[in-house]
Amino acid sequence: MARFAFCQPTQMSREEFVAHFADVYEHSPWVAEAVFDSGLSDQEDHIEVLHQSMAKTLLESSKEKQLALINAHPDLAGRAAVNGELTAASTSEQAGAGIDQCSSEEFEQFTHFNNSYKNRFNFPFIMAVKGANRYQILESFEMRLGNDSETEFARAIEEINKIALFRLRDM
Repeated sequence: MARFAFCQPTQMSREEFVAHFADVYEHSPWVAEAVFDSGLSDQEDHIEVLHQSMAKTLLESSKEKQLALINAHPDLAGRAAVNGELTAASTSEQAGAGIDQCSSEEFEQFTHFNNSYKNRFNFPFIMAVKGANRYQILESFEMRLGNDSETEFARAIEEINKIALFRLRDM
C-alpha cells in the first residue's frame, strides 16, 4: 500500500486535514470532516485505507447528502469548463481526457448529452475520466442514458469514489 508523499494524515490537526482533503470529494468538505471526526488510525496514512474510509463515509451518508455531492460536480465540457470555473482537479481531469480540445461539434454533443442526461435523471453525468478520452466519454453518455435512475445514481456514487481515489493518489 502506498503512503502519501507529502503529508501524514494522522499527524494533522482537524483544520489541516480538512483543508488538505476538502476537495477530494468535489466541493464537499463534509466527507473529510466526518472521516477525521470518526478518528484516524495509523493505517489511514496509506492512500487506499484513507480512501476506503472516505468512500464508506459517502456510502453511509443520506441520499440527500449523496445527491448534493453528485450535484456539486460540473458538467463535462460544460459552461463551467468553458468559463474556467472548475476546481483545479476537475480542470486537470477534463484536460487529461482531451475535453479541452473538443471541436465545436463535439462541444455541441457534450451539451446535448449533458442536457439529456440531466433531464432524464435530475443530476449531472458523472464519470471518472482519468485514462479515458473524449470519444469514450461520449460513448458512455450514450450507453448510460438507457439506464434507470437507481442504476445511474449508484453509478454516480461509484464514479465519484473512483475520482476521489485518483485525486488522493495525485496528492
